[in-house]
Amino acid sequence: MDTPAELGDFLRTRRARLRPEDVGVVSHGARRVPGLRREELAQLAGVSVTYYTRLEQGQSQNASDDVLDAIARALRLDEDESAHLRNLARPGRRKRRPTPRAESARNGVRQLVAAMDKVPAVAMDRRSDVLAWNPLGHALLAGHHDLRSPYSAATRPNLTRMLFLDAHTRELYTHWEDEAKRSVASLRLVAGRHPDDRQFAELVGELCVKSLEFASLWSRHPVLNCTFGSKVFHHPVVGAMELAFEMVQMPDDSAHRILMYSAEPGTPSEAALSLLASGVPLHDDRVWLTTDHR
Repeated sequence: MDTPAELGDFLRTRRARLRPEDVGVVSHGARRVPGLRREELAQLAGVSVTYYTRLEQGQSQNASDDVLDAIARALRLDEDESAHLRNLARPGRRKRRPTPRAESARNGVRQLVAAMDKVPAVAMDRRSDVLAWNPLGHALLAGHHDLRSPYSAATRPNLTRMLFLDAHTRELYTHWEDEAKRSVASLRLVAGRHPDDRQFAELVGELCVKSLEFASLWSRHPVLNCTFGSKVFHHPVVGAMELAFEMVQMPDDSAHRILMYSAEPGTPSEAALSLLASGVPLHDDRVWLTTDHR
């Protein structure tokens, strides 16, 4: 990803969403573009217009914490957006490592996912490539895919690609637009944290070309760390379900995650999830738990 360009896009979108009257700025004259002007934002942040302009143009990568915090306050950024700003503004301070051609989940992660037979569970990498899922996770999210598809780099599903390009997945989410916004906002954080990930950049490029909806959302530069919440499904087998989700980050530097779903006890959603689980065939996954698949 082009980090200087990403930084400029991010700052411009955040300036555009603020009206002068929202931040106590007296507006003079007609405005050709919405939001705050650079000089107004610079004044609010207590930095020179020249310095802020260089930062927005990606010509300064040594901004101090104090300056970035002041800009974040002036732009009224939330915690996730402030962290994203720091990642984009100082890419040189991160340790850069070559990106592997393909990734695989640790054996222990695969075992953990397989052991959760009552809970839909999916292990993913930072790009949302599915590295492992249990039979119930597969039945919930991608029953039209082969159960063993995550264990080969050639057939591995990607949840974001499925969301925007797979008609079955689009129909699965009752509030597809909300899910799409959440997905893109999560990807934006990944872009800031891993600007040298070529495969990630290729995924974004593919989706921008093939999906006008993705391209439109991406251009707005949404940022949100979506680690918990709820989703409403319309499953082709068991019908409507509202499920809570939790995303657990692995305690290493792999950026792998486990996504898990659950239903509130005593609700129709719990009954529907139980019905889905009852129809999932028993599967001997031991061969896949003892082999490092790449």
